[in-house]
Amino acid sequence: MHAVTVRQEIVDRVLKRRGRYHLFDRLDPKRTALIVIDMQTVFCAPGSPAEVPASRGIVDPINGLTAGLRELGVPVIWVLHSNSRIGDKSDWELFFNTIVADDVRERTLESLTAAKQSVWSGLVTAPADHTVLKNRYSALIPGSSPLERELRGMGIDTILVAGTKTNICCESTARDAMMLDFKVVLVEDCCAALSDDEHRGALENIIQQFGDVMTAGEVLLRLRQLENRQA
Repeated sequence: MHAVTVRQEIVDRVLKRRGRYHLFDRLDPKRTALIVIDMQTVFCAPGSPAEVPASRGIVDPINGLTAGLRELGVPVIWVLHSNSRIGDKSDWELFFNTIVADDVRERTLESLTAAKQSVWSGLVTAPADHTVLKNRYSALIPGSSPLERELRGMGIDTILVAGTKTNICCESTARDAMMLDFKVVLVEDCCAALSDDEHRGALENIIQQFGDVMTAGEVLLRLRQLENRQA
């Protein structure tokens, strides 16, 4: 788990511009869902083609968060990355031909086939959880996944974002969620990147323009506040 958070100079900038740091004082359990991004073998396993070593350090925090959310009736959605072959090509040619080095292209593409994708061992799932496959960084860009349709169908207007990488798939999904008019909370101690700087950079981007940044404890506190008021 990363030992960094939003820098004070960014906190001060946010306070000066909008008069408060957190966007959301309360979260409604009935309108909120957790989106856990890319916590699967290709990103979490030692020696895997796209390994993010810090991802293994957020397993326990995510398990703690999901346990608390299930008690509140908040849906947990595991979003897993998957790409497929179309003849001799992939379904994301730009990525595999330019972003991925030639010597790992085939290994990466093979590791991302749909049949091989499952939630990383150590993460606790439940029968009521949902699983969605995406084929782009963002799970909410058109054509990437059915996530938006599922969220709308459940009446969700607020998403909590966890997983890996903080600055790539988590941030991309969070940005698009805000553009689609969802309230967004990036759960900072349940996200992992390749470095502290990249992780913190994503937190600072989100808190300034795209949503809120909270710890898992802060998220659960705000959800429980509204539940207690309604009890």
